[in-house]
Amino acid sequence: MIGFAFCGSFCTHARALAVLCALRERGEDLLPIFSPAAAGTDTRFGAAADFTAEAEEICGRRGVYTVAEAEPLGPKTPLSELIVCPCTGATMARLAAGLSDTAVTMAAKAHLRRNGRILLAPATNDAMGASLANIAALYNRKNYYFLPMLQDDPEKKPYSLVACFERLPEALGAMREGKQLLPLFREIAEKG
Repeated sequence: MIGFAFCGSFCTHARALAVLCALRERGEDLLPIFSPAAAGTDTRFGAAADFTAEAEEICGRRGVYTVAEAEPLGPKTPLSELIVCPCTGATMARLAAGLSDTAVTMAAKAHLRRNGRILLAPATNDAMGASLANIAALYNRKNYYFLPMLQDDPEKKPYSLVACFERLPEALGAMREGKQLLPLFREIAEKG
């Protein structure tokens, strides 16, 4: 069973759900995991309850919402892999610091106890700023892998990076072989 964890990059939730659907259509067994922001914040992109219900429907099971629910995802109820998509700057900071104060970060801690691999799909407006140190720290750690990413709007948001969500199945396959999908940073596609 793959843990598929959602953080609060609300503008990317629709893209994350599309990837979740693609994995489910490939026959993957999925468990949704939600950060407090993803599970409890209504935004202009939609209501949190609708978002979590859709993810649970795709996966065919109730999600994980609390630290207590996530803790058994180590030895007691092991995951095959953990995907954090989208992964916010706040969650990367928590992971880099070794914190386990949300369902997502506790799932990561529990999964790492079994030497499990984690695929991060960053989506943060400060990736080239404050979050860059955390990206570098996690990139250099054993068992962390990244989805390739690009600057989504270099003119208006010069510090922002967003993962190439459509490459998640390919990155998952590479991670299963112990490889990082490269190049890590891609140029933005030409608009024409």
